[in-house]
Amino acid sequence: MRVGVVDCGTNSIRLLIADIDGGNFREVTRQMQVVRLGQGVDETNQFHPDAISRTFAAVDLYAAELARRGVEKLRFCATSATRDALNRNVFVDGVKERLGIEPEVISGDEEARLSFAGATREFSRADGPFLVVDIGGGSTEFVLGTNSVESAISVNIGCVRMTERHFRNDPPSADEIAIARRDIQNAIDIAYASVDIKGAKTLVCVAGTATTVAAAALNLPEYDRHAIHLSRISADQVHAVSNKFLSMTREERAALGYMHPGRVDVIGAGSLVLSEIMKATGAKEFVASENDILDGMAWSLAK
Repeated sequence: MRVGVVDCGTNSIRLLIADIDGGNFREVTRQMQVVRLGQGVDETNQFHPDAISRTFAAVDLYAAELARRGVEKLRFCATSATRDALNRNVFVDGVKERLGIEPEVISGDEEARLSFAGATREFSRADGPFLVVDIGGGSTEFVLGTNSVESAISVNIGCVRMTERHFRNDPPSADEIAIARRDIQNAIDIAYASVDIKGAKTLVCVAGTATTVAAAALNLPEYDRHAIHLSRISADQVHAVSNKFLSMTREERAALGYMHPGRVDVIGAGSLVLSEIMKATGAKEFVASENDILDGMAWSLAK
């Protein structure tokens, strides 16, 4: 069966088309565009017209790709920014018009379940329990489990949200970083009240912030998802990379060969979130996974 899934987050919109036959999974194409749908949502609780336009342009491209590839089943999920936006109907109606299906505005719990399913499928259960951390644009999910999700929580410390909320200078000032750090620590404390974030044997981190930090730690000349996937990045490396990103100018970050243009403005805040998570969990390393909520969504259609 050929399935297509679209994940629309706060920062990026991503497409995966795959052929699934029983337990066999063959990736046909995986694409991403940074559209910053969550532009200003933390402050206004409204989608900005420019953000809607950028996102619909990407959806139009994906609609053509889905039709060209002959997709049989389709699922579209929207996450943090869409949960928060009071005018989400504009987005929902526009997607329905373009794709013929209504996008699911999924809960943080469903987002966590799908991320866990996608991220842990390749691991031996002997490596569990797993803590899967998904740092997105608007929120971060903490998901604990071995065979399935045992506990999960979503907190509002994504890379776009933290950048818009705290960083006014480039690079950010020491005071801005300190205030952002406290905000992140407070959110992690809330997460710890629901999820035993120190109770995992293996910490798995997914999504663009974590994989970009991995690319930096591996000193990759350009982004290489095959080199990044299942790489093990030490806590010391994470802290060093975060300090590096937070001290660089926008031009310096943009010049890095592995840096996606859409992450240049928000990677400093995202790396700070990851650095604080490493401290809070006490993990000595994290495993970077290129498999995430998209893969979980794809497998959900094969049932």
